[in-house]
Formats: sequence, C-alpha cells, structure tokens
Amino acid sequence: MDDSGSPPPRPPHPPPPAAPPGGGEPAPSLADGLRFAFGTLTVLPVGAARWDRATARLGMLCAPAAGLAVGTAAALLGGFPLLLGSGAPVAAVVSVAATALLTRALHLDGLADTADGLGSGRPAAEALDIMKRSDIGPFGVVTLVLVLLAQTAALTELYAQSWAQGAAAAVAAALAGRAALAWACREGIPAARREGLGAAVAGTVPAGPAAALAAGAALVAAALVAAARPAPGLGAVAGAGAVVLGLCAAEGLLRHCRRRLGGVTGDVLGALAETAATLTLLTLTLGVRT
Repeated sequence: MDDSGSPPPRPPHPPPPAAPPGGGEPAPSLADGLRFAFGTLTVLPVGAARWDRATARLGMLCAPAAGLAVGTAAALLGGFPLLLGSGAPVAAVVSVAATALLTRALHLDGLADTADGLGSGRPAAEALDIMKRSDIGPFGVVTLVLVLLAQTAALTELYAQSWAQGAAAAVAAALAGRAALAWACREGIPAARREGLGAAVAGTVPAGPAAALAAGAALVAAALVAAARPAPGLGAVAGAGAVVLGLCAAEGLLRHCRRRLGGVTGDVLGALAETAATLTLLTLTLGVRT
C-alpha cells in the first residue's frame, strides 16, 4: 500500500447531507465504509468520497469484505486454466497475478518498501525516507521474489489436489490479509508519519471488533477448507489454524515495525497483508491430502 502522500483526491460528488443539529459531519454509513475499503484496497471504481477518521474506521472494519471479493475473483480465474486443460502451476500463477492486478499490487509494493526500510538498518527517520522512494532496493527485490514464489508454489500444490482446495486457499489467504489490516489499525497502534494512508487509518479500529473480524476470518476459512477437503474435520482445523498462524506472523512483523519505525505506514500495512496471506497459504499445504 503506497504511503507516499495523501489519500486519493475526492472525485466529484453531490453535496453531502446536511450536518446534524449538534454540528460536525454526519456519521458514515455502511456504504461509505465499503466504498472506503474497496476504494483503497482494490482497483474497483467505487467512487469513495469520504476520507475522515470515522469513515476510515468503518472502512478498515469492512476490509475483510474487500478481501473476500479479491480472493473469490482470484479463485474463479484460477479455475479457467484447469477447465482448459492446463496444469496446477498455470492456475496458481493466474490466481497470484489476479490478486496483484485487483489490488494494483499496492500490498506487494508496500512489502518491498518495508523490506528496504527495515533491511537498511538505518534509524527510523532515514528508514522511512527510504520507504518513500519510488525505486526498489535489493532487500525489496529479494523479498518480493521469495514471497511471490512461496505463494505460487503453495497454490500449485493445492490446485494439484483439486480446484476446490486451491480456491478455498486463495479466499482464505485474502481474508487473512485483510483481517490483518483491521487488526493492525486497532486503537493504540500509532502512525509512523503524520501524513499518508497510514496516518488516516492508524488507531481507528476498536480492539474488540478487530479481534472479532480475525475470529470471523478464521471461521470462514475453516468452513471453506472443510468443504474442499476429503476429511472435513481436519480441513476445518487446517483452515482456522492457517489463518491464525498468518495473523500471528503479521502481528510479529507489526511489533517489529513499531520498534523500528515508531508505528505503521501504508507500506507497513501492505507488508502485513502479504505476510498474513503468504503464511496462510504455506500452512494450508501442510497435510494437504487430508
């Protein structure tokens, strides 16, 4: 997720509703939250018009919905090569590429920038400056290559078992990544900069709802993987466990970024999403034939 500037400019839109008698902007609706989530986390032209903190809070709570849409699309697109007679590797590449395209590769860009900043070994201010640069350094390149290889290899193994297992994994990984975003934006987590997407969303989500979203993502993954595997009971455990491990890995990275950078940025959030998604996919390859 790019954090090099302010949130995207507001598109033309009708005048907002009149402010309530007490003054201030009206409370955001669920539609506002969904537009914020899909407008910042996907390429879909949803016409998000509000970028205030209240809308950011609701948007991050809606982040798993954007993940569900991206994961479902990646799973469906990954099925076409299999229908046409191609093998699991092609299906895996299509799913990984579809996820990148549907998110403008912003999470991957954030992952590379975060790797460069953390890998530089510089103090926080200098590391943050490195992360804002438009180029990608050696740490970022190596991290991107390894993560994309890991995601493709995991999905290849899962699609080799069946389209259902690969599809369930693609959706579970996307859900885990966006649940990690909501959890990382919980109250008490500061922004590392005063500007950018990270500053807009950091600390906006109450811890209770953030934890509930994480639990919900694990339950949905459990149901999907159970439906896709020959042994439903073990599949449910595998699905829930994969999301939990993915979120734990993202939390570990978040804590490291807080120590090194002072908080989160848009790039850090992108790195957290990719970390959770990748660990979820890799975990689902364990005991894949159960």
